[in-house]
Amino acid sequence: MATRLPGTDVVIIGLGAAGGVAALPLAEAGLDIVGLEAGSRLTKRDFAPDEIRNNVRDWPFSVRKCDSEVPTLRRTGGGTAVQGGGHPMMNGVGGTTLHYWAQSWRLNPWDFKVVSETTNRYGRSRIPEGSTVEDWPIGYEDIEAYYDRVEHEIGVSGQAGNVQGRIDARGNPFEGARERAYPMPALRWTKYLDGMADAARSLGWKPFPGPAAVNSEAYQGRSGCMYHGHCNKGGCHVDAKNSPAVTTIPQAEATGRLSVVTHATVTKIETDNNGRVTGVTYLQDREEYFQPAKFVFLSTYTYENVRLLLLSKSRAFPLGLSNNRAQVGRHYLSHHQDAGVTALFPYDTHAWYGLPAQGVAIDDFADDNFDHGDLDFIGGGNLWVYSDRRPISAAGMSTFGLAPTWGSAWKRFVRENADRTNSAYIQKTTLPYESNYLDLDPGVTDPLGFPVIRITAEYKENELRIADFLQQKMERWYREAGAIDVVRSPLGGQMGVSTHAYGGTRMGDNPETNVVDRYGVSHEVPNLAVLGASVMGTSGARNPTLTAQALAWRTAEHVVDNWSTLAE
Repeated sequence: MATRLPGTDVVIIGLGAAGGVAALPLAEAGLDIVGLEAGSRLTKRDFAPDEIRNNVRDWPFSVRKCDSEVPTLRRTGGGTAVQGGGHPMMNGVGGTTLHYWAQSWRLNPWDFKVVSETTNRYGRSRIPEGSTVEDWPIGYEDIEAYYDRVEHEIGVSGQAGNVQGRIDARGNPFEGARERAYPMPALRWTKYLDGMADAARSLGWKPFPGPAAVNSEAYQGRSGCMYHGHCNKGGCHVDAKNSPAVTTIPQAEATGRLSVVTHATVTKIETDNNGRVTGVTYLQDREEYFQPAKFVFLSTYTYENVRLLLLSKSRAFPLGLSNNRAQVGRHYLSHHQDAGVTALFPYDTHAWYGLPAQGVAIDDFADDNFDHGDLDFIGGGNLWVYSDRRPISAAGMSTFGLAPTWGSAWKRFVRENADRTNSAYIQKTTLPYESNYLDLDPGVTDPLGFPVIRITAEYKENELRIADFLQQKMERWYREAGAIDVVRSPLGGQMGVSTHAYGGTRMGDNPETNVVDRYGVSHEVPNLAVLGASVMGTSGARNPTLTAQALAWRTAEHVVDNWSTLAE
């Protein structure tokens, strides 16, 4: 029998990127909140710049519930699912923002209207066969104010390219209009990055520094970045990386309205016979508790959002919570991230220090920023060259066919060339398809006996063509900068477990094809909201974090403004 706890206004399940942001507007509105986090609290002492601990052993000292529930993978519905290897996400107060790269992008206006914009410019037939893509129920203009609020609340550095319609060539000329500039200037470039920007300009492209949730200078009492080179899966020991753990969560706690419960594994969202949420059941130190609540925010990342809804079956929801129309798990997509390009230069790139969010971006081939009339795909991608290298990662460098991959000749090649290589990071449009989805694996369970998520998904022709196109552009850019050899990663295959997973609880006005409404509130459960990239219907050529955070703030504000209707 679960111990029944005193009731609260709101429960937030998961205090990561989205849940950790939503807590602040809820607390400022005077609502009492219980935040349930499966992981622990970490401090600066846990964030030593240690490549073995952070990148090789993957933070083994922390509580990583996610490692015991790694999704299984299969390419098609008739295939056999296999374990997906490690889990890239993080449990802890602040979630994966504790060790993420901190790239903090807005989506471009086109990403919200893929169907209508494509149809208007090229005709409806250009939407790939089998895709379930829909226009978002909102546009860029509906979320711009929330992008702005989050950028200034948590702290994002960058160079604006379009402030109230005024284009600034130092920034991204393709971005949607923003109300004001970033609160901090962009992270600095290195000599190598300056050279890559010059090479891009010589090709007629428009390079700009990318936005980062990293302090380029002191901000809100926290240090500026030290550029020590361990931001790739590493925490920040000077609090320059702006996770909600050091921004919105402590601010919410300071109001006296947010109570954080760590090591809390939620097993079910409970409902009454009328289909309203009554609270959540969770485990802590092998003890079971029931936390009553008037409203629940589900914010546990895409895979766990879907899993917890499917596990929360009841008389009112026999297929899982908010799933009477069988849409939970549908419209899944993740970024195609194995389209890498690596270059060898005749000179040192001096990339030993820096961070992955410090780099040069090209948006000329993202979204619909270029004419697709003679191309066989829609969408595009962002090209990103950055400064990030550590000893162990450097030892795994490509030898470009110029040396063996072991032995004394390999060691000599690495010694001579370890600082002469660079690998690009390319993010691409990915669309949802009917045959790509998430469900519960019927044969694999976690240590508690609950089924893990099963990913059924493979990359389609539209996405593979984008990847090939962008690899060609990236090779051209490297060659222009003086590269003497370039290798491309092979394309295609299984969609793996991703840090950029979208869909599964998609947002839309039509309850027959979407799980939540335009504000992130369930179509079927009036006092349940879902936060995170699982509500997003398209990916754009962007990291999902800032968009998920802006949507979270918007959802929280909507719930506050409509509290008497939704929660009472």
